[in-house]
Amino acid sequence: MNKSDSELIRGLLDESGYPLAENWESADVVLLNTCSVREHAERRVLGRLGVLAGWKRLSPNRRVGVLGCMAQRLGASLGELRPCVDFIVGPDGYRRLPELISGRMSAPAADTAFRPEELYGGIRPMRDSGFSAWVTISRGCVNFCSYCIVPYTRGPERCRPAADILSEIESLAGRGFREITLLGQNVNSWRDGEMDFADLLRRTAAVNGLLRVRFMTSHPKDLTERLLDAMAETPAVCPHLHLPVQSGSDRILERMNRKYDRRHYLEIVRRARERMPHLGLTTDVMVGFPGETESDFGMTLDLIETVRFDDAYTYAYSPRSGTAADGFEDAVPEDIRLRRLALLIERQRAVTLLTRKEWVGRTAEILVERPSPRDPGRWLGRTASGLPVAVRNAGAVPGQPVTCRIEGVAGMTLLGRPV
Repeated sequence: MNKSDSELIRGLLDESGYPLAENWESADVVLLNTCSVREHAERRVLGRLGVLAGWKRLSPNRRVGVLGCMAQRLGASLGELRPCVDFIVGPDGYRRLPELISGRMSAPAADTAFRPEELYGGIRPMRDSGFSAWVTISRGCVNFCSYCIVPYTRGPERCRPAADILSEIESLAGRGFREITLLGQNVNSWRDGEMDFADLLRRTAAVNGLLRVRFMTSHPKDLTERLLDAMAETPAVCPHLHLPVQSGSDRILERMNRKYDRRHYLEIVRRARERMPHLGLTTDVMVGFPGETESDFGMTLDLIETVRFDDAYTYAYSPRSGTAADGFEDAVPEDIRLRRLALLIERQRAVTLLTRKEWVGRTAEILVERPSPRDPGRWLGRTASGLPVAVRNAGAVPGQPVTCRIEGVAGMTLLGRPV
């Protein structure tokens, strides 16, 4: 979603007469679009601002802006931490960027107002890819998971009108884009009048010229039978779910305010795989949440084995000021959090390798993305279920579908040959 916002910002500035520089060293203005989900991301931003302070001293006309969730969370205090910052803009203030860039202030300007009406309609993003595009269908979140900063930095959930979304997708398909990924903090809860997300998915897949439709992220509490039916019955919709589970322990899930339990999650997985036997399933898993015991952690490891995810984004709990969990007193020591994370990564890697090996001998269609940086004789692409494949070069071009037979596995990447 941050990458999608960066494409939006680039498009906005390009329309305002600010072209993209070849590299940051030669630019007049550098913008950092930031994330606040974990402390590590914010530390990286502060480190990068230290580098930009030296860059800015070389010319008094250079400008530095900090955008996104970290800007929203820290506001004007970010300028006190790093005096090189000229302006600070939250996720709802991007339209002000041309004005802020051209202005001159004695102190950093901060725009962190929430604008519930702001859906950035009418702005054409400057996209990186010529065949695959992200399309944001909603902004913000109202779930208030006890560990999550997003509702405080992105504001309340609001949904783009279906007509605007479909118009953008039709335009993209007309320009040659073949793959669309619908984005939202919780796409499942998107709604426009009587139309729900399952309806939008079917309408998107019907747009002429599209080969694949993806979406993320889904919340287990809102994943409906209608959505699973839409996925299974619509050929262009990829059989892939990114379904964050976070923990395998009901006690921890309740403390996280996730609003589902282990049994409910496993039932969703069962019903999804019943409809789509070759479903790609990925997830997010957190360890070391306040109060997590060895027994709770063991339940998470067991869930990894039981579900057999294709892949997982794994991380240790990071306290976020202002969230409900930040006030919990039974913190798990950092060394224990890191030990559990290492064990979780090891367990998931073993499961991922097993699920990859099950593909050897199968035939799959991939959508070619780019040449392999490690093997000039292969191109990289993904199956409809989201698995990475390095296929022998058959004169492919980005965005071209190629049917291949899977011959082996290298690391976590499948190896294929065209058929």
